[in-house]
Amino acid sequence: MTVRRLIAPLWCSLLLLPLVACGPDDAGGADPAGPVAGAEPSIATTVDGDPPAATPDEESPAASTVDACALVSKKDAEELAGTPLDDPLEKPAPDRDTCTYTGPVSGPTAQVEVFVGPGAKKFLDIERELGHELTPVSGAGDEAYAEDGTVFFSKGGVWVSIRLVRTDDPAKYRTALAAVARTAAGRL
Repeated sequence: MTVRRLIAPLWCSLLLLPLVACGPDDAGGADPAGPVAGAEPSIATTVDGDPPAATPDEESPAASTVDACALVSKKDAEELAGTPLDDPLEKPAPDRDTCTYTGPVSGPTAQVEVFVGPGAKKFLDIERELGHELTPVSGAGDEAYAEDGTVFFSKGGVWVSIRLVRTDDPAKYRTALAAVARTAAGRL
C-alpha cells in the first residue's frame, strides 16, 4: 500500500471531526448536563423551550407590518449616498424590518441601512449611552435625532433608523439624511 492510501482516510476523518464535534446532537441540541444552577433562562428560549413572546414595549403591531424597503426606496437611498446602489435582497414578509442597499463591488464604498421597530430604538439608546452627540431633527415624525451618518425617528410609536455608510466626511450628508428621514416618516 502506498503512503497516500494510508493517509487519505486519516485526512478525511480529521476534516470531518470539527463538523461532527460542532454539530447538533441527537437530543435536539440540549445540554446533557442540564442548566447551570442559578442560571437565568436564555433570552432565546423560555423554561418550556418556546421563544419568548414579544412584550408591548418590544414591538408594536404597526412595526411588524412595516416594510423597511418601502420607507426608503432605492432611488431615495441612491440620492442619499450620491452613487448608484444595488437592489436589496428580497426578504420574506416577516423579515422586512430591515433593508440594506449596498454599493456595487466596483465602488465607491456606500451602504444605506434601514431598521424598523425595537432594534432601531435600541440603536438610538446605545448611541445615547455611549454619549454620542445627537441633534434634534424637525419634521420627521413625532421625535427625531441625527448623529454622524445616522438618523432616528419615531412616528406613532414605531421607531426607524436610517444609516449611511460612506468613506468621506459624514457632515456632507447631514442635510440629505434629514430629508430622507422626513420622506420616510411621511410614508410610515
